[in-house]
Amino acid sequence: MSRIEISRINRGFVIRSWDHLSSGDIEGMIREVARAGGGSLRWFVFSPTDVERDAARRHGLVHDQPLMHMRCSLPLDARHRLPSGFVTRAFRPGVDDEEWLALNSRAFAAHPEQGDWTSAVLEQRFAEPWFDAAGFLVHDIDGRMAGFCWTKVHAESDDTEHANEGHGDHAAVGEIYVIGVDPSLHGRGLGRALTIAGFEHLSSRGLHQGMLHVAGDNTTAISLYSSLGMTVAHHEEVFVGSVPPADLR
Repeated sequence: MSRIEISRINRGFVIRSWDHLSSGDIEGMIREVARAGGGSLRWFVFSPTDVERDAARRHGLVHDQPLMHMRCSLPLDARHRLPSGFVTRAFRPGVDDEEWLALNSRAFAAHPEQGDWTSAVLEQRFAEPWFDAAGFLVHDIDGRMAGFCWTKVHAESDDTEHANEGHGDHAAVGEIYVIGVDPSLHGRGLGRALTIAGFEHLSSRGLHQGMLHVAGDNTTAISLYSSLGMTVAHHEEVFVGSVPPADLR
């Protein structure tokens, strides 16, 4: 059976498929999105076949920038250390929510999914079994939230994605789930410091592998992560578009 994951993200949907899909599989996933009310759709595919590309075109989905999966060993090389005086604190659910949502919206204003988070979406993430406030790092400047690095631990059994990247040991992996900096503070090195802080936290948990995802056209971020010793382990092709609700089809 083909592995397909369909997730509602804010007002749209994200689909991930790890196995090659037949035309019937694809028609079925499109129908499922339509029956759920339709909306924007982003489909992430490992090494799409001609059948998958043709199906994407048939449903009006266009090719977007690939999603890069970058990896590194933990701890980071000793050269990569936090700037003197740079500190983070743990996110406080129920206290920091609104300030974080506003910052996230500014930081990802052009992002099709991440920038549109609501209180309901945030609460859904808090309810996930992997959520750990201690790993949701916040950096404040003059009492205001300036940036954040939200980490996530993939347990040893959570290996679906990692197995497809050629990592067969299935060891636990630490991920930088979301990282953002207030746009008014760009150019101060906060993104680099927060990335290092996130990986230092994951290393302190005893993890030896770090990972993150980044859009293929985000050359600034890719350059930053590469400078910290990260390499591209794999990438997914991305098709984007919209699906009308079932009653309009």
